[in-house]
Amino acid sequence: MSETRRTIVVGVDGAEFGLLAVRWAAQVASQRGFQLEIVHTVHLSRPAYGDLMTGSTELADAVRDDGRRIVEDAVAAAHSIDEKLEVRTAMPDAAPAENLIERSRTARMIVVGCRGTTAFTAMLLGSTAAAVLSHAECPVAVIRGRTDSAEFIPDGPVVVGIDGSPVSEQALEVAFDEASIRAMPLVVVHAWSDIGYDELGGMARLAVNWESIEGAEQRYLAERLAGWGEKYPDVAVQRVLVRDRPRHALLELSAKAQLVVVGSRGRGGFLGLLLGSTSQALAQHAKCPVLVVRPSKNP
Repeated sequence: MSETRRTIVVGVDGAEFGLLAVRWAAQVASQRGFQLEIVHTVHLSRPAYGDLMTGSTELADAVRDDGRRIVEDAVAAAHSIDEKLEVRTAMPDAAPAENLIERSRTARMIVVGCRGTTAFTAMLLGSTAAAVLSHAECPVAVIRGRTDSAEFIPDGPVVVGIDGSPVSEQALEVAFDEASIRAMPLVVVHAWSDIGYDELGGMARLAVNWESIEGAEQRYLAERLAGWGEKYPDVAVQRVLVRDRPRHALLELSAKAQLVVVGSRGRGGFLGLLLGSTSQALAQHAKCPVLVVRPSKNP
C-alpha cells in the first residue's frame, strides 16, 4: 500500500457499532499521524424516498438534520480519542456501500461497524459491510467486540492467518505493521489443510503421515517468516500450526486478540468468489475487530 494513502475512512449511520468504529478508526489514525474522514450518506435520491420527497422538502431537511447530528456525534467520539486529530467529514447523497467503495480507491483503510441501523438483530453482518468487504480496493476493518456494546482488548496480540496465497502474503505484511505500531506481539496462524480434521474418516486419519506433513509445514512457515524479523525486530512472533480449517483457530484466538488480520480469500477460494469463507466467518463471528486485506488495484 502506497504511503501516499494517508486517510482512514469510517462510515457511520447512527448505530452504536458506528461509534465503536469511529473510536477504533480514530485510534488507528492518531497512532499513524493520518487524517480521519467520517462519512455519513443520506441517500435522498434513492427510490425508497422517492414518493415521500415529491412536493415536500420537510422530510429531506429532517433527514439532513439527523445526518448532521450523527456526524457531530461521530466527530466528538473521534476527538475523545485524540483532541488534536485531523478530522474531516462528508455527507454525500449516495448509496452507503457504493460511496465507501469509491473512497477505498484512495484511502489507506475503510472502517465499518459490523451492523448498521437497518440490519435485523439476527443478522451478523450488515449489507454495507458485506458489500464493502467484497469490492473495496484497500484493507477493510469490520469492528466487532466481545458483546454488542463491548470495547476492545487493549493489550491483546495481533493475529494473522496465512495459507500461502498471494493475498495472505499481503495480510502478513499488514499484520507485522499493525503489531509494530501497536507495540504488541504477532501470532501467525498457518492452516495446512483445507479439509476439517473432523471430516476425515478414521482410516484416512491413520493413513496420513501427520509428522511428516507437520515437519514440512513448519519449514514452510519458517520460510514465509524469513526476513520479517529483520524488518520488524521489535515484533515478537508466535507461530501456530493448525491441522484444520483456519477459521476455527482464528475465531478462538479472536477472543483474546485486539485485531485479527486475514486476506479476502485464500488458496481454496473459487476464482469468482469475492470473499472467502474464512474472512466471511471472521467478519460475522469474531470477538474483536477484523482487518480484511484485499488485493490493491492501486498499489
